[in-house]
Amino acid sequence: MRMNDTGILYLVGTPIGNLKDITLRALEILSEVDMIAAEDTRHSKRLLEHYEIKKPLISYHQHNAKGRAELLVQKMLSGENIAVISDAGMPGISDPGYWVVKEAIENKVTVCPIPGPSAAISALVVSGLSTDRFIFEGFLPRKKEELKRRLESLSHETRTIVIYEAPHRIKQTLRVCEDYFGLERHGVVARELTKKFEEIRRGTLAELSQYFSERQIKGEFCLLIEGAEKIEVEKAEWWNVITEREHVDLLISRGLSTNDAIKEAAKTRNKPKREIYNDYHQET
Repeated sequence: MRMNDTGILYLVGTPIGNLKDITLRALEILSEVDMIAAEDTRHSKRLLEHYEIKKPLISYHQHNAKGRAELLVQKMLSGENIAVISDAGMPGISDPGYWVVKEAIENKVTVCPIPGPSAAISALVVSGLSTDRFIFEGFLPRKKEELKRRLESLSHETRTIVIYEAPHRIKQTLRVCEDYFGLERHGVVARELTKKFEEIRRGTLAELSQYFSERQIKGEFCLLIEGAEKIEVEKAEWWNVITEREHVDLLISRGLSTNDAIKEAAKTRNKPKREIYNDYHQET
């Protein structure tokens, strides 16, 4: 571990299920830092106790991220080395790790990654879908209109799409994905990766939706959706590959007023002007 007047921020990857999936370097760093910032200290305590690591723990989660990031950086500026860990996987991916990294960089604190497991990458490499190019969407929006806009923008995406989903929402998400991607689009659902009841289910979205609709849902889920065929995208209307908001902004950039751009976008998309207007100004 490099020592200097200013401490170091370590982003340490931790197991996504199987406790054996931790690197020797991660164990070394966790044993040597002055403090560990954890998303859920109770959850992380089990991992640390398993490897007999006794270090001060401090909570760092989405509800206190901004304020706690400032505190952590102040500690590093005074010379302390701090490791940030999430409940599972690499901190900063679908968790508030971004804030402390941003704060550290702004204060010229060294940020060091300690690579480890990632549910998204683990699911991708076993999916059988293309790994050459992919897009990570994290958790989809919960609000209906925001979800609609997101899926519309993804419906003609040619890269493999990787999504995280909660167990109580996976059935609904699969059903709505059928509407936007089509019944025959292929997908993969990876559940409880590296754990005892790991399950990787492949098939069309229709088949996956049917399969999970008939089962009790438990565990953490990663949903992967096959990218659209390029010929499918070429056949689609050009405006189908951008969101309604992007459509309006594009027309504005071409010289139209906001109202005229909304009117033109509504006409092109065959939608009521009021609907485009409300959606656009809701986000502004």
